[in-house]
Amino acid sequence: MSPRPPPRISAALRWRLLLLGLALLALIALSLAWRSEALAPWLSPLKLLTALQEGAQALGPLLMLGLMVLALVLAMPLSLLCLLVLAALGPWPGLALCFGAAALSACVSHGLGHALGHELLLRLAGPKVQLLSESLGRRGLRSVVILRLLPIAPFAVVNMVAGATHIRLWQMVLGTLIGMAPSTVFMAVFIQPLLDALLQR
Repeated sequence: MSPRPPPRISAALRWRLLLLGLALLALIALSLAWRSEALAPWLSPLKLLTALQEGAQALGPLLMLGLMVLALVLAMPLSLLCLLVLAALGPWPGLALCFGAAALSACVSHGLGHALGHELLLRLAGPKVQLLSESLGRRGLRSVVILRLLPIAPFAVVNMVAGATHIRLWQMVLGTLIGMAPSTVFMAVFIQPLLDALLQR
């Protein structure tokens, strides 16, 4: 029996594949940049905290929410952003903005992954990859919660890759909120000692 020929890729799908690859590379590069020593003087916690405290009063909650969503989509570490926002705004307003921004940015990144990569996955994936993607979809909520509890990959990258698989948007959002809750609530409760420790480094 002759082997089945590989599926043809249309020009539109090629462009989607290229855009998905470039987007993932850009997010990984941005995630590394947030942690690089070259940007350390500009991204020191004290400077970011001061800017957030000054900006929070001037911008108001909606613009702050929009900036947080943008920062998370651009691969800023979720835990660092939550710590700074909690320190700048206080526990309760900070918690509301952290959860809101995480949910909205998960929607944006998941949507980008779905638009750029989902059709490609369905067209090009072999049987094993297809089964893995469908398995992730069945266990999507559990998978996302585990990824949030054990952040082994950047927040935005996980969201985009999830959008390209069978993980549904509601699983992405709910799993994100459940998985980030323990660390975020812990930071809110103990924000002052954490802040003192951070600023003394």
